[in-house]
Amino acid sequence: MRVSSSFRPILRLALLALFVALAGCSLFHRGKKGDPMDTLPVEQLYQQGNEALQSGNNDYAVRVFQRLIARFPFGPYTEQSQLNLAYAQYKSDKPDDAYSTVNRFIKTYPTHRHIDYAYYLRGLINFNRSGGFMERYVGLDMTQRDQANLRQSFDDFGALVTRYPQSRYAADGRQRMIHLRNMMAQADLNVALFYLKRGAYVASSNRAKSILETYPQTPQAGDALAIMVKSYHELGQDKLADDAKRVLELNYPDHPSLKGRWPSYRSNWWKLIPLQNRG
Repeated sequence: MRVSSSFRPILRLALLALFVALAGCSLFHRGKKGDPMDTLPVEQLYQQGNEALQSGNNDYAVRVFQRLIARFPFGPYTEQSQLNLAYAQYKSDKPDDAYSTVNRFIKTYPTHRHIDYAYYLRGLINFNRSGGFMERYVGLDMTQRDQANLRQSFDDFGALVTRYPQSRYAADGRQRMIHLRNMMAQADLNVALFYLKRGAYVASSNRAKSILETYPQTPQAGDALAIMVKSYHELGQDKLADDAKRVLELNYPDHPSLKGRWPSYRSNWWKLIPLQNRG
């Protein structure tokens, strides 16, 4: 078949365009690279995740350990990677993900040699979640908010010190439990003061009594006794008021309520102002 001379330039242009297109596709596919995490052996992948953790690149560490676990679902590297993943998520401010990961680790590997750290990390996640930005930077009293995280963290550290009393993390766990116990006592004290301020004296006296029974020897015990004194007095139960006052005078002789300067219901609105001088 002979091609007319008038169509030859058009044919040459069409062939040239086809050649350029094919060459471009070849170069594109040749230059396209896969994710190195899909090809690295488990040892190198694990090392890469640890290096990311040590350098503070927590988001990347999360990606690496998630990919390692997906590619290698069994083995010692995978076990440790799940614990490292929980820590990386915790440091990346992803407490829900971290808590889910560490719980899965505890259930899957109950005899792991680092299981004590898993319990400790679980407590830390909720310990930091109980405060967060509003407490650290704005200065709000987080005991005036939901106490679920406080109580869960207390229980988590309690599991650590009960199951592994000789663990290297047990001493710190006990100290955090003391702090959490004081915070929970303060939360109940806030409720008792709320009732007292509004004249709900039965409720305030009952809550204050509960503080003494549930959280004895906490810094809030003195205030709880003072609430009981005032509440019983307002209810006309003078004997109970006198008994509570004697205990207060014996154990907290310098409590301001004994000098008539308590309680002071100071507003906390000013704490919402960043960089406020609170010295």
